Amino acid sequence: MQNTGTRSPATTPTHCPYCALQCGMNLTPVGGGTVEVSERADFPVNRGALCGKGRTAAQVLAPGVRLTSPLVRSQGGALVPAGWDEALDRIAGSLGRTRARYGADALGVFGGGGLTNEKAYALGKFARVVLGTSQIDYNGRFCMSSAAAAGTRAFGLDRGLPFPLEDVPRTGCVILVGSNPAETMPPSLRYFTELRENGGTLVVVDPRRTRTAEQADLHLAPRPGTDLALALGLLHLVVAEGRVDEAYVEERTSGWEEARAAAMAHWPEHVERITGVSVPELREAVRLFCAPEAAMVLTARGPEQQAKGTDTVGAWINLCLATGRAGRPLSGYGCLTGQGNGQGGREHGQKADQLPGYRRLTDPAARRHVAEVWGVDPDALPGPGRSAYELLDALGSDVRSLLVMGSNPVVSAPRAAHVEERLRSLDFLAVCDVVLSETARLADVVLPVTQWAEETGTTTNLEGRVLLRRRAVTPPEGVRGDLEVLHALAGRLGVEKGFPVDPEEVFEELRRASAGGPADYSGIDYRRLAREDGVFWPCPAPPPHGGPALRAAVTPPPAAGDTAPRADTAPRPDTAAPGAEDAAAPYPGAPTPAAGGTAPHPGTPRLFLDRFATPDGRARFVPVAHRPSAEEPDEEYPVLLTTGRVVAQYQSGAQTRRVAELNAAAPGPFVELHPRLAARLGAAEGDPLAVVSRRGRAVAPARITTGIRPDTVFMPFHWPGEGRANTLTNPALDPDSRMPEFKVCAVRVEAVPR
Repeated sequence: MQNTGTRSPATTPTHCPYCALQCGMNLTPVGGGTVEVSERADFPVNRGALCGKGRTAAQVLAPGVRLTSPLVRSQGGALVPAGWDEALDRIAGSLGRTRARYGADALGVFGGGGLTNEKAYALGKFARVVLGTSQIDYNGRFCMSSAAAAGTRAFGLDRGLPFPLEDVPRTGCVILVGSNPAETMPPSLRYFTELRENGGTLVVVDPRRTRTAEQADLHLAPRPGTDLALALGLLHLVVAEGRVDEAYVEERTSGWEEARAAAMAHWPEHVERITGVSVPELREAVRLFCAPEAAMVLTARGPEQQAKGTDTVGAWINLCLATGRAGRPLSGYGCLTGQGNGQGGREHGQKADQLPGYRRLTDPAARRHVAEVWGVDPDALPGPGRSAYELLDALGSDVRSLLVMGSNPVVSAPRAAHVEERLRSLDFLAVCDVVLSETARLADVVLPVTQWAEETGTTTNLEGRVLLRRRAVTPPEGVRGDLEVLHALAGRLGVEKGFPVDPEEVFEELRRASAGGPADYSGIDYRRLAREDGVFWPCPAPPPHGGPALRAAVTPPPAAGDTAPRADTAPRPDTAAPGAEDAAAPYPGAPTPAAGGTAPHPGTPRLFLDRFATPDGRARFVPVAHRPSAEEPDEEYPVLLTTGRVVAQYQSGAQTRRVAELNAAAPGPFVELHPRLAARLGAAEGDPLAVVSRRGRAVAPARITTGIRPDTVFMPFHWPGEGRANTLTNPALDPDSRMPEFKVCAVRVEAVPR
């Protein structure tokens, strides 16, 4: 229900539970368990606009939609209601027995990119301190891990967007690669519309003519899996046409000669043969990108969800660096994060190789810092574990028991039928969720937990803006928070302290754990978030009593020639020597302390304007070369499959598929194909088609359109059952990010008799 009227005294300003825009909204209880969603025009990201998912988000709060009692597997095999003590005892007992018999790494933890920062932090701590396992990862690995790896490699630091969205309409050109914000985050489309109204240009790279591509000045439709060659071809033309910003390259980068040589091996005609994008289109894209003074490249899952995703994103970053389009006002590379807290979810310990504050788990100084906050021996912390798909693939063999919190891998993981089989083979599975998802249906114990409007916590949106999501309604009786679950399980497993249930108390510990790290939240607190529209990290705490700053050891000095520090300066990663945290110059960007006190850090909306977060302050070119996808078409599987989302559903659909209005708009899966392919199959609109890969078979009705390449079919991945797109997808992994190749695999398409 939506209401745009005056806010009532009972109205709570908060944020949408879905995508990484984290749109502002107001919630007002109206009795009978009903909650009204209304516009919140004062929040700068969406400025009141809400998509259909946001407008209907409160419907999932209804008791008839969501879980309200723990469920346990009976001797007869059914899930039956149980009390909380029985359910928690069963989980703790099973985890304890598994650890005693097989060791700590036989326990796995799988988290979610929708968890608040507090829950993500507590879950990572629980895995490493209570369970002692290295086997923790989360579904955000399937989101933007390739962009994170490429950004860290080039810039020394990863944040989805290193600038706020408000900069997008003010730049001169945006190349949008493998992103369809018109359907995945509709309120953001206004930024691209305003870009064009302001005289800027939009180039969209996508094998489909999506709703977003229809808005573009130029649409490039490469063959799936060839984005890397496309970026290299554009860079070749930049060099050949004399468009390199030589002064910028000399002053602010390193490694150009090697990257240049790699790009020159990808001449336009060669790239045209690989990608299907014509040479005139390549030249026009370069002209549009290089003509204005400022420009941006924004990527999303298209180029990232590939077994060469890190190199692909790296090639687009190289294009930005060669043209001087990074670390300058209104210019840069950014990633449009997908999940609601995909950014914060990996910054604070859910990821297999990271500790809070975006610290590296292999860094001795980082281990000492976090261990001190946690009150444990650094040597007791386990090392890096398996990435998400590798963890799921190990279930039932090396990993015998699994705790899942906020994820539905039965639908969302690649090679999903195999993942479902692995989940069924576990000795024990526990799932914490709001609804009885397809993964929860396989569990031995299901715990009903609070959701967005029933709890307070912070999230970090795609801009790196830390937000306070406020509790607006009381959860139903029988439902508990994830922090309560972790507190109760920790106590049952012998750890009585260190797992508070108050989210603000958890956030205060998170601040200390992140202090001095690349993602420094130490200067942010709930009081500040309650009165501001979010705070951009890094935001270090001010020096205590005018003394040394907490983050001095991990912040670079001002760039040569600077006479004063700047707020828009990125920190370096954890490269400080042991003990350097006691050293001490104030951090760059620290405001002048007020008389008699110390002013708070303003936050960092724009990164890299003075220097990059590398030891020498320079961005790094990385030479890359095109290579084929892990699975190319052949006689048996002659067509390419790519997957994605539709506007009315979200991720695995566990929540949106329970909203009637959204189901009416998008009732089920489909196979999108070109009329020429449909004619070869003898298929008409709505006819059932089987899409078959080396991993399985999915069946869905045909949707025929000229907006897709004739050699490609598209399926959305929101549904389980026979139309489950991820039954087909390839788990081949990127060697750096460990991202599976969701976006391209070889299939054949068959007509199915009605």
